[in-house]
Amino acid sequence: MTTSIGISTDNLLKVSQVLNGILSDEFLLYLKTRNAHWNIEGPDFYNKHKFFEAQYQELDEIVDDVAERIRKLGHYATATMKDYLQLTHLTELSRATNDAPGYIKELLGDHESIIIRLRENINHIANDLKDAGTSDYITGLMESHERMAWMLRAHLQ
Repeated sequence: MTTSIGISTDNLLKVSQVLNGILSDEFLLYLKTRNAHWNIEGPDFYNKHKFFEAQYQELDEIVDDVAERIRKLGHYATATMKDYLQLTHLTELSRATNDAPGYIKELLGDHESIIIRLRENINHIANDLKDAGTSDYITGLMESHERMAWMLRAHLQ
């Protein structure tokens, strides 16, 4: 059944394509945060283990929400690692050490990269693609990443 919500079929497709790129970034960041949670070592192990757990739990909710937003627009959410890796603009880095500062710097960089990507799409989605709802949604998503980035940044002070 066709989605009829006041946005052209072509624009719904374009918004969904943007969202699938965002979904890919979110999933890769979720996985990298899980990796930090599982593999953190050092004298501050327990605190960082718990900290990364809180962050990946928030990212898990974000991943689900982005996928559901795509479905609300009548399209399918990307759901394979192959597709995620093709659509993401983040990188999978392998770490030589599993220390907190290294993980935190890497994850912070990824959050900041996602913030920039979201910011670049807010007006495009609202003005060019005529989808104020998704524009508002990714504004809120950007604010979530700004808060998570702040939490990471505070560990490096």
